Amino acid sequence: MTTTDSRTRSLIDVDVLEYHRLLTPEQQEELTEIRAALAEIVTPHVAEAWSRDEFPHEIARRVGELGYNHISGMTEDPLFRGHLMAELARADISLSVYFALHNDLVGATLEALGSEEQKQTWLPGLYAMEYTGCFALTEPEHGSDVAGGMATTARREGDEWVINGAKRWIGNGTMSRIAIVWARDEEDDQVKGFIVETDTPGYEATKIEHKTAVKIVQNADITFTDVRIPAENKLEKANTFADTNVILLGSRNGLGWQAVGAQQGILDAARRYALERTQFGRPIAGHQLVQSLLVQIAANLAATLGMAHRAVQLEATGEVSMTQASLVKLKTSQMCRESAALGRQMMGGNGILADVGLGRFFCDVEAIFTYEGTYEVNSLIVGRGLTGHSAFL
Repeated sequence: MTTTDSRTRSLIDVDVLEYHRLLTPEQQEELTEIRAALAEIVTPHVAEAWSRDEFPHEIARRVGELGYNHISGMTEDPLFRGHLMAELARADISLSVYFALHNDLVGATLEALGSEEQKQTWLPGLYAMEYTGCFALTEPEHGSDVAGGMATTARREGDEWVINGAKRWIGNGTMSRIAIVWARDEEDDQVKGFIVETDTPGYEATKIEHKTAVKIVQNADITFTDVRIPAENKLEKANTFADTNVILLGSRNGLGWQAVGAQQGILDAARRYALERTQFGRPIAGHQLVQSLLVQIAANLAATLGMAHRAVQLEATGEVSMTQASLVKLKTSQMCRESAALGRQMMGGNGILADVGLGRFFCDVEAIFTYEGTYEVNSLIVGRGLTGHSAFL
C-alpha cells in the first residue's frame, strides 16, 4: 500500500477499503474540514438536547451555515453529496434526520412537483432556514399501506381545497411553517399533494412524547379539521401516488448514507473506547474478543459503503428502481443495527450513556431500521421484483 499523509489516514481509520479515494483530493480535504467543524459544533453539545427531547435550534443553525441548509447547493456531485450526508449522521443521527427531511422530502418535493410560482414562493425561505417544513404522509392507522389506505381527504370547493383527516409521526411537525400534506381527492380517489401553512385554522400539531430514538426530531400527530387552503396551494405535479413515489424513491435510495455515517460514528466511539479503556492491566483493544467486535463493525461499514456508492451510481443515470432502493435500505439499516448492538456490547454499561455517543447511536439506529419502509415491507418490494408476484396480501 502506498504511504498516506495524516489527513488521508484520518479517513482510512474507518474506511478500510478506501472508498474515499473515489473522491477528488479537494473533496477529501473538504470532507475532513466538514468533519472537524461538526465535531466542534455538534459532538460536545448535542447529548443534552437529545436527552431532554429538545430541538437544538442554535446547533442546527450553525450546521446549516456549513451548507446543510441546501445540500444540493454544496455540490453537484452525488457521490460527494452522499459522503457529506454521512458526515452529518456520523456527528448525530437525529440532526441528519432533520436535514434529510428539510432537503430530501420537503425541498425535493417542492423542486420536483411544485409549480414555478410555488418554488419561488417557498424554496428561498426554506433553504435560508428562515422556517422549517414537514412532510405529512403517514397516518395513525396507515403506515406501510398508506398508498391504498390513506384516509385523509381533500375536497375542492370553488377556489379552495378543504382537508380533513390525521397524520402521525410527522418529523418537524411541531415547528414547521409549511406542511407538504398528502390527501385523497374525494372526486377522483387519487392521492394528491398540498402546501398547507401551519397557522391555517383547523390545523393542529401535537408533539409525540417519550420516544427512545431520534429524540431531538420533533415528531407530531397532526389533525386537519376543515382546513381550507387556496386552490393554488395544490402541488402542480402531485396528482397520483405515483408522483409521491418519485420523492420516496429518491429519499429511500439515499438512506444508505445515513447508515454509513451512523456506523462511522459507532466505529469511532467503539475504537476510541477500546484504546482508552483498561482492564486486566492493558487496553481492551488488545483482547481478541474485542477486536472481533470491532472487525465486524468495520466489515458492516465497508459493505454499507459499497451499497451506498452503487445506489448513487444508479440514481445518477436515472436508472434506479424501487426494488434496488428498497434492497439498499433494508440491508444497510440491518447492518447498521447490528453494528450498534456490537459496539454497545463491547462498551458494557458505558455503552448506554448518551454523552458517550454510542448510547445515542444505539437508540437512533432503531429509527433508521423502521422509517422509509420497514424491513419487512422493503423485503416484500424486493421479493416482488425478484419473482413478479406481489405477496403484500
